[in-house]
Amino acid sequence: MNRKKKINETLKKRMKKANAKLNKSTKPRYISKAERATLDEEAALVAETADVTSDAIVDSEIESAR
Repeated sequence: MNRKKKINETLKKRMKKANAKLNKSTKPRYISKAERATLDEEAALVAETADVTSDAIVDSEIESAR
C-alpha cells in the first residue's frame, strides 16, 4: 500500500509541474523600485519635451495665421 501511494504521489507531482509549465501566469511582471524610478524620469522627460514641441507648434501656427 505504501509503495503504491508513494508512486502515485510522485506521478501526481510530475503531472502538476507539467501542467503548471503549460499554463502561463496572468500575474504581471515585477518591476523593481529603481526601475520604476527610471521609468518615471523618462516619462517626465518625454512629457516635458512634448510640452515644448506643442508650444512651438502653437506659436508657429499663430505666426502663420497673422
